Amino acid sequence: MTDFPFDIVLFDLDGTLVDSALDLGPAINVALAAEGRRSVPLAEIRQLIGGGAGIMLERALEATGGAVSEARFDELLEVVLEQYWAHIADNTVLYDGVLQALDELASRGCTLAVCTNKAEEPARELLGKLGIAQRFAAIYGGDTLGRENAKPAPDMLLAAIADCGGGRAAMVGDTTYDVRAAKAAEIPVVVFTGGYLDAVPEEIGADALMPHFTELPSALDGLAVY
Repeated sequence: MTDFPFDIVLFDLDGTLVDSALDLGPAINVALAAEGRRSVPLAEIRQLIGGGAGIMLERALEATGGAVSEARFDELLEVVLEQYWAHIADNTVLYDGVLQALDELASRGCTLAVCTNKAEEPARELLGKLGIAQRFAAIYGGDTLGRENAKPAPDMLLAAIADCGGGRAAMVGDTTYDVRAAKAAEIPVVVFTGGYLDAVPEEIGADALMPHFTELPSALDGLAVY
């Protein structure tokens, strides 16, 4: 145990570690085009991300004319997933300062894990293509424990903490899904304000706000462990 207040740090993926809007957006727009809908511009795409591909598609359909039948939705979701898989890391990048923050946390003895509502297989694929999969002791996707146990439920956070050996843990994310999951797991949460926020930063319920990843170690250092 070190003087650093946490043994384990959990990370969301899209909008936290990576900016994936430039790959998610085209995948959504291909599906919208198949339904005869307008394309969604990048600025609007960023507001739709969070909760997984299905929720993102639901939001995109609502924004462009309304819901479709369940059968048609399933067809369009397959279009999204096929398109996204084919271009999963074409334009997705790590946010500035992520690598340095991960290095700093590792040097302080922290075990790192990913808890995302993206399905586990594409999450692992993306992390691998970006060259950082090996940094994480556990990678949980929204389907790993069943969709009913995805964020904002605490299940994947608690499972990841157990996989990492247990101990003092904190969550780093960018949306209310992350905040609610962390609160349910009874661990503190840092919100990255440069991601895909779905609430006013000061009202999102974070224990700390972080505009840049270089500030993560100090943000965590300043948190009292629950």
